[in-house]
Amino acid sequence: MNRRLFLSSLALAPSLAAAAGATLIKNAKILTVTKGRVDGSLLIRDGRIAALGAEVLAPADAVTIDAGGGYLMPGIVDCHAHVGADAINEGTISVSSMVRIEDVLAPDDVQIYRGLAAGVTTSNVLHGSANTIGGQCSVVKMRWGRSAAQMVFAGARPGIKFALGENVKRAGGGTNLGAALRYPATRMGVEDVVREAFNEARAYQRQRDEYQTRVAKGERVLPPRRDWKLDPLVEVLEGKRLVHAHCYRSDEILMLLRAAEEFGFRIRTLQHGLEAYKVAKEIAKHGAGVSTFADSWSYKIEAYDAIPYNAALCLRAGVLTSLNTDAPVTQQRHLLQDAAKTLRYGQLTDDEALSLITINPARQLMIDDRVGSLEVGKDADIVLTDKHPLSLYAKVQKVFIDGEMFFNREQDARERAERAARRQALIEKLKPAAPPAQKKGAR
Repeated sequence: MNRRLFLSSLALAPSLAAAAGATLIKNAKILTVTKGRVDGSLLIRDGRIAALGAEVLAPADAVTIDAGGGYLMPGIVDCHAHVGADAINEGTISVSSMVRIEDVLAPDDVQIYRGLAAGVTTSNVLHGSANTIGGQCSVVKMRWGRSAAQMVFAGARPGIKFALGENVKRAGGGTNLGAALRYPATRMGVEDVVREAFNEARAYQRQRDEYQTRVAKGERVLPPRRDWKLDPLVEVLEGKRLVHAHCYRSDEILMLLRAAEEFGFRIRTLQHGLEAYKVAKEIAKHGAGVSTFADSWSYKIEAYDAIPYNAALCLRAGVLTSLNTDAPVTQQRHLLQDAAKTLRYGQLTDDEALSLITINPARQLMIDDRVGSLEVGKDADIVLTDKHPLSLYAKVQKVFIDGEMFFNREQDARERAERAARRQALIEKLKPAAPPAQKKGAR
């Protein structure tokens, strides 16, 4: 059955409430994450948080929502996901910095809706990990029902995916197993690919700078040939593009940090980084962040030394730390429970645990001036839960992005029967017509 027709049965529709005007959410326990808890109301105006506190004045025409004593928290930020994207491992080459996730975003991916229903409002959508230097990332807001262009987080700092270890060095063409053998085939070769790529980028940068200098002097010279592969690497050297590096082992983490320092740039986040706890002090000194799993291990040789205390140990060592899902490898609907696990594995406070999936990943993506906490002036990306969000029994009730309600549990429940009927109608429509019945006695 056609995938797009099937997914259209899930009601690709506009948001459930318009952002225009004002919305007051009252009778709520507001978990700001950065400034403690406030009991009272929160006012949304023009897509941003206009006020919050025990007593909030709202315009007479404001839409009022009674939280019923529930909890408001910032929208969840997933620093590493593959939602809205598939076939994103360019396994034929080791440096694919010229390709862009933004060009192939699929806004009808049902994983977007599932993440949204779990309170995820922002995702960093990454290229796959078959490449030493992979493609360009895309930070998106989970605006289910909108176009790919409307999902892109306007103004977010651009990023690029790096990768180390088994995914890069394995024989063959990575995910394209029919391809010819590809360099590198060792961990040492992975480091060499990084160095060679940035040597080329430096030379390209010098050519470009020399051209601009000569033009400024009034000389008539030909511009250097545009290189789409090296352009984003020059942006890395200039601090304009963030590096998010897939990694596991501590020795490889140190290798990449040293290589980056040699070329004068910094790794923004070590993605997964399951052995980061072993070298947390070195990571903190470099200035990198760690975006890890809560408790996944032993699913490959590289993951055997993973421990559930990784996030807490890194946080205590001064590393900017977050939790991610690698969705759909693991599900975004578990992020609240993943954050709660750090109360047990590391004895973090409630705010510290929530920061791992809100303000910390927002800081890692350098969008914390817009999202990640509930503060006046920030985007109204807000999640309402019926119980404390770190409770195993908490359910997400409503999700707002830029003040628009994109998920409402009550409405979703009411419309399930309607969606199921539309889906069945599509199935019946696509069934092949039955052959005409033969007349009795015909041969």
